[in-house]
Amino acid sequence: MTDTIATTGVPAPREAPDRSRTVSDETLASISTPDRVESRLGTLEFDDGAPSEATAAKLYDNLDFLHGVEAFIGAFPGASLEAMRQGFLSIGVEDNSVLLFSELMDSASLFLTANCDTVYFISFVDLTQGPMVIDVPPLGAPSGILGCIDDMWFRWVTDFGLPGPDRAEGGRYLLAGPGYDGPLPDSGFHVSHVRTTRAVVLGRAFMVDNDSRIPVEAIRNGFRISPYAPGVQGTAVATFLAGRAPLGAVPPAPDARFVEGSGMSFNTVPPNDFTYWESVDRVVQQEPASAGEPELMGLLAAVGIVKGQPFQPDARMRKVLEEAVVVGNATARTISFAPRPEEGFAYYPDSQWLNMLFRGGYEFLDPPPQITAEGAVRSPSDGARKLNARIAFFYPYTGITPAMCMRLTGIGSQYVMAMRGGDGEFLDGSRNYRLTLPPDIPESRFWSVMLYDRQTRSMLQTDQRRPDVGSQSGTVETNADGSTDVYIGPTPPEGKGNNWLQTVPGKGFFTILRLYSPLQPFFDKTWRPSEIEPYDAGAR
Repeated sequence: MTDTIATTGVPAPREAPDRSRTVSDETLASISTPDRVESRLGTLEFDDGAPSEATAAKLYDNLDFLHGVEAFIGAFPGASLEAMRQGFLSIGVEDNSVLLFSELMDSASLFLTANCDTVYFISFVDLTQGPMVIDVPPLGAPSGILGCIDDMWFRWVTDFGLPGPDRAEGGRYLLAGPGYDGPLPDSGFHVSHVRTTRAVVLGRAFMVDNDSRIPVEAIRNGFRISPYAPGVQGTAVATFLAGRAPLGAVPPAPDARFVEGSGMSFNTVPPNDFTYWESVDRVVQQEPASAGEPELMGLLAAVGIVKGQPFQPDARMRKVLEEAVVVGNATARTISFAPRPEEGFAYYPDSQWLNMLFRGGYEFLDPPPQITAEGAVRSPSDGARKLNARIAFFYPYTGITPAMCMRLTGIGSQYVMAMRGGDGEFLDGSRNYRLTLPPDIPESRFWSVMLYDRQTRSMLQTDQRRPDVGSQSGTVETNADGSTDVYIGPTPPEGKGNNWLQTVPGKGFFTILRLYSPLQPFFDKTWRPSEIEPYDAGAR
């Protein structure tokens, strides 16, 4: 504010600036761009801060490439679900139908790290015509259902079954799609709002005495997907009288369409060539503009994928995107299979066993809460999305839910993965290994060890149709001290066939140890598996 002389209102004279005080040369140098800059892109040329045409072209190519790599990594969850849906359609599993593996999944299908321990039932639910109802049957111990519902960008919506609000007692789940503002029931349904026009329903049911018939019968008889009928069960007459809902007629019982998946061969893994961008474009076009995260939508728009616009890159941009897929895929694969120690994925100190979910939880933001006598205690937050943990999860794995990384005993499932042996080398199908599980394996349902192809991230294809050793089989042999040895290699050690997993010489693999309904020694790490150690199969 200008100073004034109070008696006259005339502005006071300003003090002349001190011309001797100037910005230092160091400051000017720190904010200026030289006419010639050496960089990882080569020499960049400027004329007093303005780029030459060649430099501008080089930098825009690089910027488009950087956006492409980030877009590949960021969009992978959506591309993964789109690939799964296209795989379903290829074998005749339409939306609102259910792919059921009544005799378990096996290595015939390419499915990111699926298991062959539980009965899978999976569906893509179409919400474009209005809310849909999912009827989940009751299925109690010794069986049970672990289920989750995710949207088409692989964001968690809700759980059902044991970790869900029905808590294995069965229930009705109502999914309302984006923009729905019509009537909803007063009660009787577990209501969720989904940001995308479809949702994926991922269910796993436990066998009973290594037999799938009990859960399969419960699913076939009780699992249903049907349109929501406003104004019937769940809506009070008073709600109708208040003008908030119609009075509807009770619809006929919904039909169920199950497609058997056991033994079928089909692909659900996203591509890593130019068609990757076309699959991402399909996701963007079929969903509302508001369905995606704005930062990701900005990256995709920067490479030409925009809601409501055709994806038609010119020759230059197509070349950039082809290179971005190569580097993006290589980067995602490296973060997944060769994480740096500072990523914090190691589950045990100085160990090859990994779990990236404990770094940032199911949202890749904060670690899962600690469980205390007073209840769940939230972990401190640094406010940062754990981007490397997110791609390290979604590149090899599918399905996201809090139940996959909660520290709660007796419910859910927990996993540790190993890409390398105890010698620090990547697991090699030409070599023999031994994994020792100490006594009292911390699970209250079952445990299993499975092998996966490092390229496809799907079950390793060998003469063993199900590359799995676990407690459900009833044939695994334990040692005199109660520990269990699992042998991994091209041929079984003599007399160890029940505890052996077959590998393929020349083929890389990785392994997952699963604990269903884990117990406290897993979480406090007082129980710890051995490393997967190279083993001389000829030694006695």
